[in-house]
Amino acid sequence: MYYIGIDLGTSAVKLLLMEESGKICNIVSKEYPLYFPHPGWSEQNPSDWFEKSMEGMKELTAGIDRSQVAGIGFGGQMHGLVTLDKEDQVIRPAILWNDGRTGEETDYLNQVVGKDKLSAYTANIAFAGFTAPKILWMKKNEPDNFAKIVKIMLPKDYLAYRLSGSFCTDVSDASGMLLLDVKNRCWSEEMIRICGITREQLPKLYESWEVVGTLKPELAAELGFSPEVKIVAGAGDNAAAAVGTGTVGDGQCNISLGTSGTIFISSKEFGVDQNNALHSFCHADGSYHLMGCMLSAASCNKWWSEEILGTKDYGAEQAPIKELGENHVYFLPYLMGERSPHNNPDARGVFFGMTMDTTRADMTQAVLEGVAFGLRDSLEVARSLGIQIERTKICGGGAKSPLWKKMIANIMNLKVDVLEVEEGPSLGGAMLAAVGCGAYPDVETIGKKLTKIVDTVEPEPALVEKYEARYQKFRELYPTMKPLF
Repeated sequence: MYYIGIDLGTSAVKLLLMEESGKICNIVSKEYPLYFPHPGWSEQNPSDWFEKSMEGMKELTAGIDRSQVAGIGFGGQMHGLVTLDKEDQVIRPAILWNDGRTGEETDYLNQVVGKDKLSAYTANIAFAGFTAPKILWMKKNEPDNFAKIVKIMLPKDYLAYRLSGSFCTDVSDASGMLLLDVKNRCWSEEMIRICGITREQLPKLYESWEVVGTLKPELAAELGFSPEVKIVAGAGDNAAAAVGTGTVGDGQCNISLGTSGTIFISSKEFGVDQNNALHSFCHADGSYHLMGCMLSAASCNKWWSEEILGTKDYGAEQAPIKELGENHVYFLPYLMGERSPHNNPDARGVFFGMTMDTTRADMTQAVLEGVAFGLRDSLEVARSLGIQIERTKICGGGAKSPLWKKMIANIMNLKVDVLEVEEGPSLGGAMLAAVGCGAYPDVETIGKKLTKIVDTVEPEPALVEKYEARYQKFRELYPTMKPLF
């Protein structure tokens, strides 16, 4: 049997076809537009997601016996607000995770409702990208649209709804809405009241591997699939990527160097750090995870290389970088504001320490190191909770750079395990579909069976020591700059 994983990303949908054995048969990507109607706003049309996913599934399964497709699972960009009216029409473009318009609403939640209450209700505090502040923004700024809302859902759940008719979400993705009681894996009645919505407007909650329905007959006919194809709830992109990298069970770590950057630590136990600097979310394996999320990671390098240097040859830009731990230039990677651990949408990117002998390579090196230092900030919060991490898996586009992996290993003093296959959320979605269809007993089993480590980047004690001194200086830059932001 075959399983499809759909990773609904910010710039494209990536679809993956997997056999029951874990063999990847095909991968297809389909891009769609991203809209910035005002500075700091970020929106997409949900219909684009559905159309490109349908196109992608046709292309993905060309040349196979389509009757053998058993299940479809998802990984999806988190936090986005999708609203439907009584006719099931999208009311307004989806407001995305990297949208910064909700400063007032975020402040209201954190300062007026209060961080202590939010943490008690949801295990998290408000961040500008979360869904609840978006709902409050819509209520205040678009009251006519707000009054039309019948269904509130997350991006990947819109796909599940269009494919199956099931109004659903999973607990890992719902954890990023600021509407879920994470510890008890249920909606928070207090947050529903604060946002001025009703329980009926929110989807039914599932675990990530659970079947939410079957493919609509007319879509099955269009795709050439059986109408018995199971639609599985799926997971938020980071939890899905963690499944795809085998970061399941207790005390596992994964670092993702994608558009955004994350450090993801799985845990059997529910836990919250004192300052809510890390997100405390449900995991797709039925347990929990802590996550630090940087809004700009590999996107910093993309911006620097393509917009500033005018090149897409990242390897050529990194080739001259030989001396690590001695760069005198620093970069604060806050091009879109920052989430973990600063929670400051006004933070901005900064180069610091340039002199007349600073080279292009020094600046490139500073960008890569700045992202690694930013991830280390979140790791330090986890360490403050007594969590001991000695090694991490790594995924995302940035993980293709040997230099960046070496920096991560030495700046964070972690062994960095490189996987044979690294396909992130799309693979995780397919694996969740396989569990939902009964091919594997649980997520932990498939996660450990289908992931294979082929290389480990070891930290070097002398370099760790050099980077420790650089990191301590990096730590001083943000609080010094903060009043200027």
